[in-house]
Amino acid sequence: MSYCDFANALPHGTDNPNKHYHDHAYGFPIDNDNALFERLVLEINQAGLSWTLMLKKQQAFQTAYSGFDIAAVAAYSEADRERLLNDAGIIRNRLKINAAIYNAGQILALQREYGSFKNWLDRHHPRSLPEWTKLFKKHFKFVGGEIVNEFLMSTGYLKGAHAENCPVYAEVLRHKPKWAEG
Repeated sequence: MSYCDFANALPHGTDNPNKHYHDHAYGFPIDNDNALFERLVLEINQAGLSWTLMLKKQQAFQTAYSGFDIAAVAAYSEADRERLLNDAGIIRNRLKINAAIYNAGQILALQREYGSFKNWLDRHHPRSLPEWTKLFKKHFKFVGGEIVNEFLMSTGYLKGAHAENCPVYAEVLRHKPKWAEG
């Protein structure tokens, strides 16, 4: 069963967070760097776990990671790392926590060079998934092919978030995802 089939079969008003995410976030372009960083952190933390778990923990992640303020996370100290490792509301994996902090610093560097993380992504679009993965591995930690693919699909850079027969597909197109550009 595809993600679209799964989400579209959920009843309206469900408390399953996949319904809202599928209908209002997945595949839609994101312009805000902090929101892009949030999606990257959630995708990294999802590795080996379920996306439903990430969605259920999203608010706890937002609180733990200073609202995904890139500069704040990049400045985290060893005490902040320990705080995150002891926060039962998030995924307490040292490699993933260290990657989030490191990646925030990398995004700050990209912002200085390109004006924003989004500008950096736009500048490198379009690319194939292997090219994107190589580029991400050059700049970030804990970013394999699946994480890069899901991050780019979920933010509108790669096609595939929704099946063409999914009712949300047309809505995503109205928001002009990068993959749909001529």
